[in-house]
Amino acid sequence: MAMEIRSWSVIVFMGMAALPLLSAGQELPPAASAASPPPIVAQEPAPAASVAIEPPADDDPLAQAIFARVQRMTPLNGGPLSRADAALGKAIADFYAQRHYAAAWADDNNVRQLLAGLASTEGDGLLPEDYRLSELRTMAEAMKEPAVTAAARAEFEVAATSAYITALVQLARGKVDPNRLDPTWNFDPAAIDPQQGMSMLQTSVEERSVDQAFAMARPQNPLYAQLRSALAQLRTTAANGGWPGVPAGPTLKPGMSDPRVVALRARLVAGGYLDPTLAQGDRYDNPLKDAVSRFQADQYLEPDGSVGADTLAALNVPIEARIGQVRANLERARWLLHSLQGTFVVVDVAGYKITFYRDGQPVWKSRVQVGKPYRSTPIFRSQITYVTFNPTWTVPPTILKNDVLPKIRKNPSYLANNRIRVLDRSGNAISPSSVDWSRPGGITLRQDAGPGNSLGQVVIRFPNSYSVYLHDTPHQELFEKARRDTSSGCIRVEHPLQLVELLFNDPQKWNRQAIDERIATKKTQNVTLPTAIPVLIAYWTVDIGENGKLAYKPDVYQRDGALIAALDKPQPLRAP
Repeated sequence: MAMEIRSWSVIVFMGMAALPLLSAGQELPPAASAASPPPIVAQEPAPAASVAIEPPADDDPLAQAIFARVQRMTPLNGGPLSRADAALGKAIADFYAQRHYAAAWADDNNVRQLLAGLASTEGDGLLPEDYRLSELRTMAEAMKEPAVTAAARAEFEVAATSAYITALVQLARGKVDPNRLDPTWNFDPAAIDPQQGMSMLQTSVEERSVDQAFAMARPQNPLYAQLRSALAQLRTTAANGGWPGVPAGPTLKPGMSDPRVVALRARLVAGGYLDPTLAQGDRYDNPLKDAVSRFQADQYLEPDGSVGADTLAALNVPIEARIGQVRANLERARWLLHSLQGTFVVVDVAGYKITFYRDGQPVWKSRVQVGKPYRSTPIFRSQITYVTFNPTWTVPPTILKNDVLPKIRKNPSYLANNRIRVLDRSGNAISPSSVDWSRPGGITLRQDAGPGNSLGQVVIRFPNSYSVYLHDTPHQELFEKARRDTSSGCIRVEHPLQLVELLFNDPQKWNRQAIDERIATKKTQNVTLPTAIPVLIAYWTVDIGENGKLAYKPDVYQRDGALIAALDKPQPLRAP
């Protein structure tokens, strides 16, 4: 049964709505702007040929009215349209042409399911009014009047179909185009088969299974369902007044008695961290300390059990901000969850962790260090192709200018102490004393392999234009920090040799002993993987623990705000 559900959902999820004409997560703006960059569209199956336009029979006035209304949506008959409007218009035109312009929303059951489905998108962090829900409700009531005209019914038909198609597409692929928020974005959108999608549109209407189409358009992944549930719980808490604040003041520590402890207890009870039977009292006892430590761990703070400035700020984040954070991550889920299949590596930048998946299941996790906010790790997808044992490190230009040169000028022995050679334009080693370090030019600095090398014992490489890779590091102590945005953009892995063993997936030739022997040679060697492994460098600012509790991560690169603003941007589906 599970396989049947997934099979059906894949068709709906990947095929709804015509749709090679719509880019990944493409918005449907009121009008195209000449200044707007064209959307980036991944390769998809070729669109199905448009259905031949044949007018309906003269004895069917409603079909004629629908035909006339649809015809006004095409560029040939209605003037120039935006790309988004033209795509939607073509999808609607093909939908009705396949039906010979018969009404799709004359059945009250279908209409009820449609309106309920559009309303349910609020639970996905979307805006039902993007789909003209209130207007559709009013129009649906008007359709019950005996004197309603064929033209009015046709107007309702096109508005309902437009909302249906758009909602399904946005549930499946996201509302916001990620390329417009992040120029480094290169993840493929969910694949779409236009013929299957159009067929499922028709089937859902004919079989009165519109509600199932909404359910199956959503990512069929437990994480998505958990995020929806978490959003509903947050909104329920907000409707009941939210959670209490904790007044400002000096650090609260175990053993203290303070009137603010009463507020702290109330806040932790509201968040599910403290048993309600412990809600009273102004003494900071051990059960309260344990609850604070659990809260801190979920907020990616140092779990010291004391309430200092950072912990106080996290406690007092408004519930509305947390609702926005979950909405942002539901949108990211719509962008990405379809990619999580087979064997792959995911780097969760905001969560400072890396996970190796085999057959879609996590089999290994480790901590990572990522780029500082001003040298942020880019978000993109690639394929891990080879590994470098005992790597040398060529100092990148930015690090040379901002980090290394000031150290050399301050301490002439810095290069020798760190086993860094100076190379000329031809790659030949030259004496550091021959370089004018106040204005060096035409040189490259390269650190030899071995102890203290900035890349450690191994580098895991994948093609990209950002010179970003996974690597070992001598800075092991930084993995103990709760916040690990400490690198210059690359990703430092805590246990990289374990990951290398998983990537090779060859217990005979590439077991841990064999890997250690390669490193023991002290020679720099590049070894190609037998199979390239996808790597997804992603950004999630919430986690869901095994107990279902949300953990909120610091938005270290300040990405949530722009995404939430885009989600809140009105997207009225005007009749073209």
